[in-house]
Amino acid sequence: MPTPFMDEDFLLTTDAARRLYHTYAAPEPIFDYHCHIPPAHIAEDKVFADMAELWLGADHYKWRLMRWDGADESLVTGGAPGFDKFVRYAEALSRAPGSPLYHWSHLELRRYFGITEPLSPASARRIFDECGAKLPELSARTIISRSNVAALATTDDPIDDLRYHRAIAAAGFKTRVLPAFRPDKAVNIDKPGFWGYIEKLGEASGSAITDADALKDALARRMDFFGENGCLLSDHGLDTMVYVPGDADAAFRAARAGCVTREQADAFKTEMLLFCCREYAKRGWATQFHYGAIRNANTRGFEALGPDAGFDCVSTRPCADGVAGILDALSREGSLPKVVLYSLNPNDDAALATAAGCFQGAGARGRIQHGSAWWFNDTKRGMRGQLANLADLGVLGDFIGMLTDSRSLLSYTRHEYFRRILCGLIGEWVDNGEYPEDYETLGGIIRDIAFGNSVKYFGLRVS
Repeated sequence: MPTPFMDEDFLLTTDAARRLYHTYAAPEPIFDYHCHIPPAHIAEDKVFADMAELWLGADHYKWRLMRWDGADESLVTGGAPGFDKFVRYAEALSRAPGSPLYHWSHLELRRYFGITEPLSPASARRIFDECGAKLPELSARTIISRSNVAALATTDDPIDDLRYHRAIAAAGFKTRVLPAFRPDKAVNIDKPGFWGYIEKLGEASGSAITDADALKDALARRMDFFGENGCLLSDHGLDTMVYVPGDADAAFRAARAGCVTREQADAFKTEMLLFCCREYAKRGWATQFHYGAIRNANTRGFEALGPDAGFDCVSTRPCADGVAGILDALSREGSLPKVVLYSLNPNDDAALATAAGCFQGAGARGRIQHGSAWWFNDTKRGMRGQLANLADLGVLGDFIGMLTDSRSLLSYTRHEYFRRILCGLIGEWVDNGEYPEDYETLGGIIRDIAFGNSVKYFGLRVS
């Protein structure tokens, strides 16, 4: 007999896995420490017009699937009616067995709408209407609360005035919503728009930015402002990891003159990343390095729709030397903050875990983290691979667990997906005699990975 479709024991193939998930993992709250949900949606408690807006309006994972299946762009990000977009997604999804989107989408339908029927072109009308009838009750804050989210961290530019975060705090929303400092535009000296951004940063910080030192001062002032508004962590989206010591001010002047070289740009990025990390260490913030993407690979798509529209891919550029160089430079001067390392290239997993292992020690368990399977690796196979690699080369019980990295409010089911995969993997080890049936120890490890470790790691205070 085939296993029932996505039943309560979905992905849990052993008795140990089922016990670990249902007893220890499932009840734990969520700390989603890296996401891209607009704070305005939470502050305004946004209600969505239909499932196309809620489900497809900002989810480039779904957009890529639809384009792969040949959907016209009007049905992806264009002006087609909401139901037409929904049924086209249903058509693409029904042709994608094995895709994490097939699992995520059906978990979302089950958890938020109580729908267990598989989505297909034939069922799309019924499901669209049934979901639509429930949408008025599913505002942004309601979705977050029903997802058992204790806290979340958005991704915020240094020039942001954080008014929506203050509004959320003033509203007394039970879930803590933290800003996270993301200074990419101040670091990418060789990208278009750098100088326009520097002018805006100067205005936000109340100081003219005329050289690299003035830029550092402006960023430090904005970190102070973010700290006053509850910030505990930062994030850097890096095309690649470089460690090229050099003269940041000379690079600043060369860029101003329009003739910055690649080596100068790399020296500037190195110095700005080191500076930011020193400041994070002073403040007790953790930081995250996301690297390894080729951004906006499809020029026509980028020009039509802008960034974060599903036109990025995996880079295979070697980055291990850059990771090690940055961590070592900070360690040598005693200013290494807690760092979470992510690469979009899964072939970097061993490099990340072994680099992290070089800089551990007293004061924190897993001070340098090999971050969860990121973006294109956010799959059953990718998660199992990352977890197994961390178990091979580090201490799995010290892992800070899952994050959504999503713009979609329904993406909290990814935490469930991750927890099921985690319990399934450990359950197999128990079943194979690779770890004893010590549920007191294993239950504590599962709870820590699901929630407790991330709370301690980032210094979050939750009731």
